[in-house]
Amino acid sequence: MRELELYVHIPFCIKKCLYCDFLSAPADVPVRNQYIQRLTDEIRISAPDFRNCRVSSIYIGGGTPTVLEPVQIDRLMDALQRYFHVAEDAEISVECNPGTLTGEKAAVLRRCGVNRISLGLQSADEEELRALGRIHTFEDFLQSFACAREGGFLNINVDIMSALPGQSVKSWERTLQRTAELRPEHISAYSLILEEGTPFFARFREDELARERGDVPKMLPSEEEERRMYDLTGAFLREQGYQRYEISNYALPGYECRHNIGYWTGKEYLGLGLGASSLIGDMRFKNTEILEDYMKPCRDVSSGTAGSFARREEERRGRKEEMEEFMFLGLRMTRGIARRDFRERFGVTPEDVYGDVLKGLKNEGLLNISEERIFLTERGVDVSNMVFAQFLL
Repeated sequence: MRELELYVHIPFCIKKCLYCDFLSAPADVPVRNQYIQRLTDEIRISAPDFRNCRVSSIYIGGGTPTVLEPVQIDRLMDALQRYFHVAEDAEISVECNPGTLTGEKAAVLRRCGVNRISLGLQSADEEELRALGRIHTFEDFLQSFACAREGGFLNINVDIMSALPGQSVKSWERTLQRTAELRPEHISAYSLILEEGTPFFARFREDELARERGDVPKMLPSEEEERRMYDLTGAFLREQGYQRYEISNYALPGYECRHNIGYWTGKEYLGLGLGASSLIGDMRFKNTEILEDYMKPCRDVSSGTAGSFARREEERRGRKEEMEEFMFLGLRMTRGIARRDFRERFGVTPEDVYGDVLKGLKNEGLLNISEERIFLTERGVDVSNMVFAQFLL
């Protein structure tokens, strides 16, 4: 039976964060009700094409899925379990913003089969949270974390973010300490990226350009401070027992995110909901990003081939693109890629395709190459974007 991962997009939030470029926005209850109706229609219509697939993971992201009411959560989870063949041991994750996860919602999620919660803390510093435009305080986060634990969740991820405006190495260390003290099973630690079109991009673009010139920025941490935060993250979390298994992700043994690993290793995934992307076989496609279009009823409900659920932006991956993705997604993980997997998938060895690149990166101390695996060195992780670019054919 083929394995399949599901991604379900909930495009609603209470308030858009100043750095966020995700497909999300506030919406009232009637809009959210209508969206859940359309989403359950899409689930029902899409599922027959995957009747021979075993769903190994479900990731419900956003936006903020926990802005939904308990009855809406229940309807969504019921549709997923009813129409797809969800494995008994499937990893089922839901993203939550602190302040939106109540005891009632935690109980509903657990009862519906959700077994992993991802909480977006970002910072334990109140001033930094306000600067980000977050809706919560650190105390709100602690209450949501407690709700998850009391609700029976034994697998919790916490998102935190470094290189924030006004952030110091000391305040980042406090965020790391306060997060690790709670012993979540998983920690995702990202550096802020200024995404074009966000308020942060307009506000801090000059600071970013100053850093690139080697000048001292006004609000963003300097390159030296960002480097110290980066080094501190790995060293501190390692001391706390967290193993780095991907560039930005750390987990206690056995709690690596299976959904993300599937994405990095090229497993098939089906995206459901507004703007959701899919990879099935060698085809990439996505849903419309226009809410009004998504809300329109399908003209052919029996097949789903017309109307709001029609595939958009279809693109067939060629052999070249598959090789590129295999390398630069697989190398995101600390274990890297298996040489045997490359050979079995493409009928050639990595050296047949990337011989000069591999040799050059190894000589520069950026890659380790053994008989079985190819993976980044610590120095290679530090300049991973540059390394990945070398694998574009």
